[in-house]
Amino acid sequence: MKVMVMVKATPSSEAGEMPSEQLLTDMGNFNEELVKAGIMLAGEGLHPSSRGARVRFSGTNRTVIDGPFAETKELIAGFWIWQVDSMEEAIKWVKRCPNPMSEESDIEIRPLFEPEDFGEEFTPELQAQEDRIRTAAERLNSAE
Repeated sequence: MKVMVMVKATPSSEAGEMPSEQLLTDMGNFNEELVKAGIMLAGEGLHPSSRGARVRFSGTNRTVIDGPFAETKELIAGFWIWQVDSMEEAIKWVKRCPNPMSEESDIEIRPLFEPEDFGEEFTPELQAQEDRIRTAAERLNSAE
C-alpha cells in the first residue's frame, strides 16, 4: 500500500524558520534508512503558506486566495510518499522519525487510493489512461 505521510505545519515553520544543521542531518539519516528499506518513493519540504495560494471552486467559478492561511494546524510543512505493507508499518516508521520541528508537532499518515478502491466506475479505459499518465510522469521525474 502507498501512504502519504504529512508533516503538519507549526507556528515556526509558518514563520519560515529553517531547521538546524542537526535536524537536517537527522532527517537525512532517517530518509536514507527509508530508501535502504525500499519504503520512500518521494519526499519534500514545503515553503510556508505565505508563499502559496489556494483556488476555491464553487460550481464553475474559481477564486484565488493568496497565503498565508490562518489555521496552522490545517497546513502541511512537508510530505513523504511511502510504499509499505500496512498502516502499522507506516506508524512504526513514523515513530522512529526525528521530531521534524523545534516544537511539539504532528505527522499524519493517510493511504493513497489504489485502482481497486474505485470499483466498477474505474473502467478498463480509465485504467489505461491512468497507466499512460503515470508512465509519462515517471519519465518527467527521471529526466530531473
